[in-house]
Amino acid sequence: MFRILAAMVGIVLLAMPASAQVAPFPAAFRTQQIATNGTTIHVRIGGKGPAVVLLHGYGETGDMWAPLAADLVRDHTVIVPDLRGMGLSSKPKGGFDKKTQGGDVAGVLDALKIEKTGLVTHDIGNMVGYAFAALHRDRVTKFVLIDAPLPGVGPWEEILKNPLLWHFRFGGPDMERLVAGRERIYLDRFWNEFSATPSRFTEASRRHYAALYAKPGAMHAGFAQFAAFDQDAIDNKAFVAAGKLTMPVLALGGEKSFGLTMAEVMKFAASDVRGAIVPDSGHWIMEENPAATTKLVRTFLDTKP
Repeated sequence: MFRILAAMVGIVLLAMPASAQVAPFPAAFRTQQIATNGTTIHVRIGGKGPAVVLLHGYGETGDMWAPLAADLVRDHTVIVPDLRGMGLSSKPKGGFDKKTQGGDVAGVLDALKIEKTGLVTHDIGNMVGYAFAALHRDRVTKFVLIDAPLPGVGPWEEILKNPLLWHFRFGGPDMERLVAGRERIYLDRFWNEFSATPSRFTEASRRHYAALYAKPGAMHAGFAQFAAFDQDAIDNKAFVAAGKLTMPVLALGGEKSFGLTMAEVMKFAASDVRGAIVPDSGHWIMEENPAATTKLVRTFLDTKP
């Protein structure tokens, strides 16, 4: 999946978020637009040392990781993409299965000449990160997955029965028409229902992300991320059949969300799994309790194998 980069475009800029409404990345970061795998990925890069890739999920972009990136950049090379179709990455018509998006991550790392990396992922980022790790097991040093299951892995079918996950099957042209111009209303549902304390997902952050998801093609791409779950489940079952991941894995769940279920899920897919809980948090760990999340991730990455 690590394809050689075909082209790289874009001007190097300070790694500011798409608006001034959320905390910016430290000035040590720059941004690049990296063309690879049939799309163009917006990437923030900063620091020196062992590489770590941070992958976001639905309802946010790579901007969510600013507090963690500010800590890790002191002694890591930190790479923070926007997933294809999301944030400031391009909006292709397809390729939203997570195996293909794992190829996007591969192309970004090839462009940056990074051979091995740690992974820290959240929500749909977990699924992209798992596909990348399953296809390139020798290139992932450690893997942190936060608060979302993997399609087709472990108790997936039971998880799908949760009525809070209605949006997994919500999509298509009519749904896009329904939410056009109402992106904030749609996204507020997730920010409120999946938070332990909704007020911690600030008004500034809500405005910021709603504006990004209102960009042409962004909601289509968001719906497509979920529509690909059936194919992702097929691919993930094949990955598991090929053997469990062997790199150290930390499975984190929000105290008021997936909790230790994250570790139970990952034990089906990895052999060296430890679980932990982000206290006083729902799903939106970097909005609700960034300090605790950062401490858990930092401790895991710093621990010698």
